[in-house]
Amino acid sequence: MATNKPVEILELFGELDFIQDDLKWFVVHTKPRCEKKLATYSFQYKINYYLPLIDSIQQYENRKVKFTKPMFPGYVFVNCSIEDKRKLTFTGYIAYWLEVKNQQELINDLKQIYAGRQLGVEFVRAEYLKEGTKVEIQRGPFAGLIGFVKNQKNVTEVILQVTLLRQAVSVSAKTDQIRVIN
Repeated sequence: MATNKPVEILELFGELDFIQDDLKWFVVHTKPRCEKKLATYSFQYKINYYLPLIDSIQQYENRKVKFTKPMFPGYVFVNCSIEDKRKLTFTGYIAYWLEVKNQQELINDLKQIYAGRQLGVEFVRAEYLKEGTKVEIQRGPFAGLIGFVKNQKNVTEVILQVTLLRQAVSVSAKTDQIRVIN
């Protein structure tokens, strides 16, 4: 008998930072619909990961169901050793590994996404900006988030980007809530 119980996983296991010299951050491109399975496996074997999630509501005939799905479909961020990398590869959930050349840039991008999730931000997938103005949200419920805007004069959204993936999500903001960062 099916229960329709959603799979509950931790969005972050470990810290979004450099932990030890033998651990490095990697971006894992998973096979289709295997992000949560890889996160569950990582949790069981105490391998640090971050799987940003967004809330989604599905309308059925007579009810609404709220669940979470990966913010960046097909990707999980893993902080692991070479031995842990081998363990994860054997799961069969991984399509390939992306090497992270700039570890600090990735961590900074992920920290912005994580901070937004902790503030209860409702993210919407957005187009990655090749050019934009860097801003900080100073007022409102999303104060402290740093992102990019297309046009400073008519701000409706601030884009938070993961540069390595060239993907982004946005949050609503107004011109009077932001300040430009050089």
